[in-house]
Amino acid sequence: MRKFFVLCLLSMRLKAAAQKTPFELSGKTETTTYTAAIAYYENLAKTYPEAKLLTYGNTDFGKPLHLLVLSQDKVFDPVLIRKSNKRILLINNGIHPGEPEGVDASMMLARDLLKAGKLPKDVVICIIPLYNIDGSFNRTGTSRANQNGPVAYGFRGNSKNLDLNRDFIKTDSKNSAAFQLIFNTWQPEIFVDTHTSNGADYQYVMTLIPTQKDKLNPILSAYLTKTLVPDLYSGMEKLGYPMIPYVNSIGETPETGITGFIESPRYSTGYTTLHNTIGFMPETHMLKSYDLRVDATYKLLENYIRIVERDAKMIGENKRKADEAVALQKEFSLEWKLNKTEVNDLTFKGFEAGQKPSTVSGADRLYYDRTKPYTKTIKEWNKFEPAVSVQKPVAYIIPKAWDRVIALLKLNNVKLRELKTDQKIAVDSYYISDFKTGTRPYEGHYLHSAVKLNTLQQNLQYYAGDYVVYVNQPVNRYIIETLEPQATDSYFNWNFFDSILDMKEHYSAYVFEDTATELLKNNADLKSKLEAKKSADPEFAKNGAAQLDFVYKNSDYYEKTHNRYPVARLVTDVKLDLK
Repeated sequence: MRKFFVLCLLSMRLKAAAQKTPFELSGKTETTTYTAAIAYYENLAKTYPEAKLLTYGNTDFGKPLHLLVLSQDKVFDPVLIRKSNKRILLINNGIHPGEPEGVDASMMLARDLLKAGKLPKDVVICIIPLYNIDGSFNRTGTSRANQNGPVAYGFRGNSKNLDLNRDFIKTDSKNSAAFQLIFNTWQPEIFVDTHTSNGADYQYVMTLIPTQKDKLNPILSAYLTKTLVPDLYSGMEKLGYPMIPYVNSIGETPETGITGFIESPRYSTGYTTLHNTIGFMPETHMLKSYDLRVDATYKLLENYIRIVERDAKMIGENKRKADEAVALQKEFSLEWKLNKTEVNDLTFKGFEAGQKPSTVSGADRLYYDRTKPYTKTIKEWNKFEPAVSVQKPVAYIIPKAWDRVIALLKLNNVKLRELKTDQKIAVDSYYISDFKTGTRPYEGHYLHSAVKLNTLQQNLQYYAGDYVVYVNQPVNRYIIETLEPQATDSYFNWNFFDSILDMKEHYSAYVFEDTATELLKNNADLKSKLEAKKSADPEFAKNGAAQLDFVYKNSDYYEKTHNRYPVARLVTDVKLDLK
């Protein structure tokens, strides 16, 4: 009998130890590995029927992306969950594996909620254990030179050396496609992407980047600014972790003031905004000890769960109203600028900064004196305004050849219709008249910007199987901010359509000289345009080759598809022959 008791006791101790995370077993100095994290979640899912570990798609590392779902009702079908009017909270961890607080905090939080039987009734919690699987295997203790622990951690770039928090539109990685599959399958109302900050030294362990309030739909923005963010701040204050907005200093130190962060759709929270999901990027402070950073992340995630459970009906209703409003919305902003005249006062707890000689160079260098904490009022600029806006068309028409664009639209729950027969359609066509391109690659692309357009009304031939995207959908923002070429993170700016910028035909000058002579002789308008151009531009008037090219490009010999953006705008609601 005594032997049986000892064996039972030993079994209980082993089971308890098995539920400890690698972070806890290391004395809170180490972060888990990917392999240990997945094994840990598999064990939780086997132990508790309220947990299920799912896999989606693939990643560049050859492994699927995992999703742990915590459901008090043991329902793991997102369609049934939405029908039962429950909220979905999605937590993403390890997009930058060198910033792993969320990885460890989520493991402990999932265990504690399951063990205590405290899963929320009206909220289903979805956790991506470790998004950048590739980078997590590239494990060192030196790649984040300024960070205080853990002992070893992963690398920011994935196995293609992509920063995955710049990949949510261009989708160069399989990781991004798998994430978008998860996101658009589960359609969360609230999204949290856990990070660690860089930059100035200050007293706070946790800083916060919410979805930029001015970019968010007004219904969601009102709830975000008046309820959700204030309650997150007050909740963390009570738990011993006062927060501050992400310290994006306009000068060398925070005393110069900080600005809000404008996240374009390439970033996770910029992407989720396109789907009317409220997003957050919590950033713990790199110089605080790792155990404090994990604890602050754990408590912040608890705070989200508490508030989303409390406001579950309101959050669901807000999302429904926002989706309806966006489907009917007529004007959309494509670029944003900071309003430098509207400023807020912000109480800030920092450390005094100073200058002292560098032991490396002898020049003066910045330092912060932690023996001299202060509380000061600093300035915050956090009002953004539209810089470029556009009126939506009735629909966009996309030739079926652009299959990568079609696939990404479908992945993002965009409804597409196919033409049933060949037909000519009156559309507005964009011609790319000017743009700038980076001189160095950025995330594998030579990114375009400052796009200028000429719009022409044309009757274009389309074919059976070409796609029509009506702009009357809850995902209108995703449609417009990817398909309008002047949008910051449009498919055009990410080089999806660069082949249209090349001419496929040209002319032999000595032959076309005679053709141009005949054109000018028989076309008074063309001759008048040429003379006007010569009068207005002295350099052009001296350049014979430029004048010949002008005649060519204003003749029927010039290819009409050169610089013509292939996604046309249908601006009149005509009846189309659709499948």
